Amino acid sequence: MPGFPPVEPVGFDPSIPNEARVYDYWLGGKNNFAADREAAEMALQIAPELPMMCREGRKFMRRTVRFLAEAGIRQFVDIGCGLPTQGNVHEIAQRYAPDARVVYVDYDPVVVNHGQALVEDDERVVVIHGDVRDPDGLFAHPRLRGLVDLGEPMAVLLVGLLSTINDDDLTLAITRRLRQVITPGSYIVISHAVSDIRPEVTDKLSLLFANEWAAKDDGRMRLPTRAEIPRLFGDLELVEPGLVLLPDWRPEPGRLRPPKNTVWSVGGVGRKR
Repeated sequence: MPGFPPVEPVGFDPSIPNEARVYDYWLGGKNNFAADREAAEMALQIAPELPMMCREGRKFMRRTVRFLAEAGIRQFVDIGCGLPTQGNVHEIAQRYAPDARVVYVDYDPVVVNHGQALVEDDERVVVIHGDVRDPDGLFAHPRLRGLVDLGEPMAVLLVGLLSTINDDDLTLAITRRLRQVITPGSYIVISHAVSDIRPEVTDKLSLLFANEWAAKDDGRMRLPTRAEIPRLFGDLELVEPGLVLLPDWRPEPGRLRPPKNTVWSVGGVGRKR
């Protein structure tokens, strides 16, 4: 397998919008700066449903973590964890499995500092600096290896993260490597925004996000279609109900559902046999 490209370290610059802080703003958090709020409001002019999509993403994560804990998983690695919010992975997992261990990973030092402060009193939870674009370095991190046994089943969470990578080949390489790292009986959770449910909206947002956040050479970020997402799971066995819109993944009975086509993210849980 070819090596991964070198990953540049991330510094802190409050004048540049940051995905995690924009997400925090959409969720009603306080850990954001003027540049983040400005970028968030620009996006809301195109897609006012974004805060609801963020909430649905969090609900999807919580439902998958509950499923995994009830299925016997006791090790969780949440990559691209974002800023601390209520209902984090360790809170859900330990509610159903008090002995569950959780490693949070983020490439943003601000996120890591916030996260470390949140979990400093829990010896079963750590927050480390790492980048999904360097999966080997991430899983070699001593604090991860001190908490996670790679020889035992685990769950790797990629909730909303892969949408930020503007390179299809790299995204496929990352998920392929993660499938190689995990042992049989492990799971990978993926949620991903897609372009073909509301293409008129996602096309405008892709251009905005690239210009405001990524400054990509091609001037835009590309979102895949729904039909392209299954290849990220490779040969993993998708658990029921498969790859579906986020609100449709094992919804809680009696809960209100968002209007049709207002959530253009899909998600699923794959198991390594």
